[in-house]
Amino acid sequence: ARSAYRVNLYQDSVIGGQTLKPGEYKVEVKGDKAVIKDGKRLIEADVKTEEVAEKYGNTSVRYVMSEGKASVQEIRVGGSAKKLVFQNAAGNQANN
Repeated sequence: ARSAYRVNLYQDSVIGGQTLKPGEYKVEVKGDKAVIKDGKRLIEADVKTEEVAEKYGNTSVRYVMSEGKASVQEIRVGGSAKKLVFQNAAGNQANN
């Protein structure tokens, strides 16, 4: 199943090791991958879609700071009970 969401980033944001400038982006989720198109660049990141108990009123982005950069940790999808959890964000890395 494939899903697409619109998200506004209000600051430089790191996803999949790439920095995105502030702006509106479409995030397509295909299985356990999120694909974001930035002009001619395609950025892929490992993502997990999680269901929560209550719908989110608005789409929001949760960040974790790493080495002075804002790394996207979660995108909470407004109007749905879904959140996209980015596996490679600094705070979400599996401990090896």
